[in-house]
Amino acid sequence: MPTLGQELSRLRSLKGWTLRDVEEKTKRKVSNSYLYQLENGGVKEPSPNILYELSVVYGASYPDLMKLAGFVVPSSSPQASHTGASVAFNALDLTSQEREEVMDFIEFMRRKKNR
Repeated sequence: MPTLGQELSRLRSLKGWTLRDVEEKTKRKVSNSYLYQLENGGVKEPSPNILYELSVVYGASYPDLMKLAGFVVPSSSPQASHTGASVAFNALDLTSQEREEVMDFIEFMRRKKNR
């Protein structure tokens, strides 16, 4: 399972944003230096408020970020908990058809790898 920092870095990368871009998009509620520390494991107990701001700008699941940060969160989305998809994957907001195509591609790549 990815760490909070890995997922935050992945989310930012998927958007094509720099640390400073995120700082601007959060209206400076999350500084670029703090985000850097979060992404690199320098913050052991991140603020839920900061995680909320990041979930809003990334379009990611706040409960999933909270779980990755080590907070206990009641399960509210049976689909998310059963698929085991990453926060970044869920933030892509794929249609069911797109999810199926991604899963088909993964299956294809695994078969190719095992030849």
